[in-house]
Formats: sequence, structure tokens, C-alpha cells
Amino acid sequence: MRVGTIILPEHSWRDARRIWRSVEDMGFDHAWTYDHLAWRSLRNGPWFDSLTTLAAAATATARISLGTLVASPNFRHPVTWAKAVMTLDDLSDGRVVAGVGAGGRGHDARALGRPELSPRDSADRFREFVELADRLLRGVEDDYRGRFYQAVNPASAPGCVQRPRVPFALAASGPRGFALAAEYAQTWVTNGDPRRFGEVPEAEGLALIAAQRRELVRACAAAGRTADLATLVNGSVVGDHPLGSVERFVDFAGACAEAGFTDLVVHYPRPDGPFAADLAVFERIASQALPVVRAM
Repeated sequence: MRVGTIILPEHSWRDARRIWRSVEDMGFDHAWTYDHLAWRSLRNGPWFDSLTTLAAAATATARISLGTLVASPNFRHPVTWAKAVMTLDDLSDGRVVAGVGAGGRGHDARALGRPELSPRDSADRFREFVELADRLLRGVEDDYRGRFYQAVNPASAPGCVQRPRVPFALAASGPRGFALAAEYAQTWVTNGDPRRFGEVPEAEGLALIAAQRRELVRACAAAGRTADLATLVNGSVVGDHPLGSVERFVDFAGACAEAGFTDLVVHYPRPDGPFAADLAVFERIASQALPVVRAM
């Protein structure tokens, strides 16, 4: 199992540079940041743009994979987003993973003065976003006219470092999302129950993500694809404080591996509030638990 961490885009660059470098030095396999204009109880504090943050992180690191967990169609357009992702892939020398979701409800959905979409329309928009971004990142420059997005002779040069394009990590929790992931994703991402973010007891959460993975496997079979994509779970949301100790982390990672997951992410510790944890314990987990978990 591979292990990564989520670094919220709340740090000034001096601190962020140190943090991104440190998680690479600790041996994590990948590092991510949220793509929101603001986030829940942290919306009145510092919060920087995710793509710009990743550009800076790419210049501060050399090995670790980097990505959005996940980009939001609420305020992103696939033409400009694909161009930014292509640029990030160049800056990082081919280490970017393009995480995308359908876009949540709340502030991000309303910030541009548009009405929130119904679940059906959100799923339709998600498909269009991924479909057009896939074309652009592969270098297809034909016009595209969808219900939500249009592109007229888009310029895709020079293309991605990673071929045929950067890998997609698609967040999905329902049948249409699973079908989209089966068609386009290299990684599937889950936060468990999107309606109860971080509020589900661990046993229930583990059962839910295992059931979701079984649905994904069925969607892959229906699409004529073997279930060869990676599967990533946000352990800080599904688990009950997995950063409590080295032993606690290993036990939780083992449960995720048993459920069939290839990748686990946890939040980089914050001093208080959401995702608060002890940095010293986090560092011990990196040095003592990562070798154990990788063997799972």
C-alpha cells in the first residue's frame, strides 16, 4: 500500500515550502491539497489557490507525486484547468496526478453567483469536465460543444510530460461516478459518505468504502476493463483518528488494505481545529509505520 498526505493550502510559502519538502523527506509516496475557494470552519483564515500552491510545491520537491484532492468544476473550467495541469506536469517533471470531483455544495457552488446544480446536473457536468479535459491533455484540439462547457480550437501544445496524459484521480460515490472512473481514471478516490463527511463511525465507514469498491469493480467489468486502477481512501475522514499512534495507524491501514485499497492518505497535522494531530507522532508514523504499511 502507498501512503500520502493532504496539506491544506493555508500556509504562507515559507512554511509551505518546508512542509512539502519535509513530507517528501519523510518518505511519503504522494502529497495533495484541497481545491476550494474556502473550506468550512477555516473560511475566515488564510487559504491559497491549490494550483498555484502545487506549482510552488513542484519546485520545492523532487520525487513525490503531487495532486489536487480534488479539483472542483464549481469554479474550474476544463480548458483553463487542463492548461494549468499540463504546466504543472512540466514544472514537476511528470509527477502530477490530476484529481477531479463533481464539485460539492455550499460556498464553492455559489461563489460565482450561479445557482447550485441538482445531483443529476452535477453528474452531467462532471462527465463533460472529465471528457473535455481528457481530450485536451491528450492533445486533441477539435472543437467541443457540451451543455456546460465549450472549447473552440483549444491550444494543447506542448502536451504533458506523462503520456498519453497526466493520470486522473476521480472522486466518485455513486453509479454514474463509478462508470466515469471506470472509463477515464487511473485512480479512484473516496471520502466515504459524502453526505456525512468525517461523521461516520469507523466500522461503518470501512464497510461503506469496501461496498463502494465492489461497485467500482462491477462498473469496470461493465466497461470491459479489468479493475487495474488504483483505489485511494481519505483515512482522516473515514478513520477514527488514525494518526493517534504508530500502532493505530498500522491497524487502520491494514483494514483499508484488507478492503482492497492500494493507497491511503491522511492529513498533515494541524495544531488545532479540523485534522488536529501531534506532529511528533506523525513523524514517528512516517519512520516506523510506512515500511510496514508498504508491505501490505
